[in-house]
Amino acid sequence: MVNFALCALQLCAPETDYNRPIMKTIFDHRSIRRYTDSPVSDDTMERILTAATRASTVGNMQLYSLVVTTDRDILDKLSPLHFGQIASMGAPVAVTVCCDVHRFSRWCSVSQTEPSYDNMLWFVNGAIDALLASQNMILEAEANGLGACVLGTTLYNAAEICDLLRLPCGVAPVTTVVMGHPAETPSLTERLPLEAVVHRDTYRDYDDQEIKRLWAEKEALDYVKELVRENGTRNLAEIFTTKRYPASDSIFFTEKYMETLKKQGFLK
Repeated sequence: MVNFALCALQLCAPETDYNRPIMKTIFDHRSIRRYTDSPVSDDTMERILTAATRASTVGNMQLYSLVVTTDRDILDKLSPLHFGQIASMGAPVAVTVCCDVHRFSRWCSVSQTEPSYDNMLWFVNGAIDALLASQNMILEAEANGLGACVLGTTLYNAAEICDLLRLPCGVAPVTTVVMGHPAETPSLTERLPLEAVVHRDTYRDYDDQEIKRLWAEKEALDYVKELVRENGTRNLAEIFTTKRYPASDSIFFTEKYMETLKKQGFLK
């Protein structure tokens, strides 16, 4: 299977100028994967978590839970579930962000009314809530001088994370945010031009030449050319389809995550 730790590093811009400030505005946001040994203070962590709760939420239901892990033993057990990524190994805090219909369903039951949130619609609603909360959390962490990184690998070993963190039925992990005091200042990663992602009034599809033009600047970067050479692929797209996210992995982990959602009570 794909080496997630390697891929997380392979497609990032080179690190430079470690003396620069990490974050000034959202336009300075970058993923931090290396951290110092300094702990995050309780006051700072409370502020970050409070910011998460101010995120927009479906029906003001707050269909998410934040499992904050600072215990080194549990962090060490979480790291291999994220394929040993550098960001998962040294961060002093890991927040597993979960879709949670369990708490709201319990409230409905205690209030003597029958909940019906054990289905895919409400998993999606809860996942949206969870991701909105995680973005607030990252922004507040950065505003307090910390660095953060989102671990997309949460979906790959969700069942094992459920067991480790004792997540009850109605709760499923959707992402993980690690954070701490930065020990690096990576360069900002490149983005596609605005015209690639913005559509006015209705969706306007792309022809082949436009697709090539929108990716041309990214593909022309020296480090991208080096990645293509090192991986023995024809182009950057082939790195994604054959090295980073091959079809076999996508099928395997899709089936695994769907089984997790079924086990956690979302597919009734």
